[in-house]
Amino acid sequence: MIKRKRIRLKFTWQKQSNEPKTLKKFLNTHGISHRMYKNIKTSGQVLINSRSSDSQTKLADGDQVTVILPDEAGDPNVAVSEQPIKVVYEDDNWLVVDKPAGLTVVPGPANRDDTLVNRVKGYLVRAGATDMVPHIITRLDRFTSGLVLIAKHRLANSLANELLAAKQLHKRYLAVVSGVGLPDHGRIQKPIAKDPNGYGQIISDDGRFSDTEYWVRQRLNDDMLVEVALHTGRTHQIRVHFASIGHPLLGDQLYHGPMNMGIDRQALHAVMLGFNDPFSQSEIKLKSPLPKDMSSILD
Repeated sequence: MIKRKRIRLKFTWQKQSNEPKTLKKFLNTHGISHRMYKNIKTSGQVLINSRSSDSQTKLADGDQVTVILPDEAGDPNVAVSEQPIKVVYEDDNWLVVDKPAGLTVVPGPANRDDTLVNRVKGYLVRAGATDMVPHIITRLDRFTSGLVLIAKHRLANSLANELLAAKQLHKRYLAVVSGVGLPDHGRIQKPIAKDPNGYGQIISDDGRFSDTEYWVRQRLNDDMLVEVALHTGRTHQIRVHFASIGHPLLGDQLYHGPMNMGIDRQALHAVMLGFNDPFSQSEIKLKSPLPKDMSSILD
């Protein structure tokens, strides 16, 4: 891979008549929080019409506001892994990776050296990047495969979280569920809580409202391929919801899915990721093919 060294990230916006007049509030509408502003003032730059300014400066319509982000140094406690990643999309702000089943996303007590974060850090080192903190936006369970969105700097992370809060970051999953008889389209709305007696989640009146929408895409003799959209983001939501209606995912031992159907992990894949890029104002829509262990079931 060719190493590339780039200058600090710089973003420029022009003040419009319907936007706040104070610099601090103006920047907030563009994803820069008060905490981030303080960091930028310490190690980066904030300019109005190429001149330095403070947070209370009043803006006039047409003013050019430029932010130069400081480099984001990596955590020395996060190891660099030389293992490869499959990059689906990349620009100065975003990195989308197709994660294989079995790879943990973030370091933890059981694995601190070779998670997706470790591998992405290695990728950034090899690319000569100066921002060394991978901000994971769409986290997946260890044995769920598919697309993971990563923000490459703190402003992208802030804007991605705003997209999530506004439900403007769209994801679709494919799952193979056991049994037959589901309607072509349905919705599972059951509250989910942490199992007080185990590792997983349970359906409980004391849980949080959870909403899963699905479409049956293929019917087999003993199971079904379903496409899933999440309207809430609870831990194990797809897995626990389908188990609760008598259709656990194939290979999902935790939620009592069948383990004799040719797959030894939950048959769940993050197949689509889409959002309107707040930097370019263009639509990004990405897809990932089913991995072999899932496609072989359908074949």
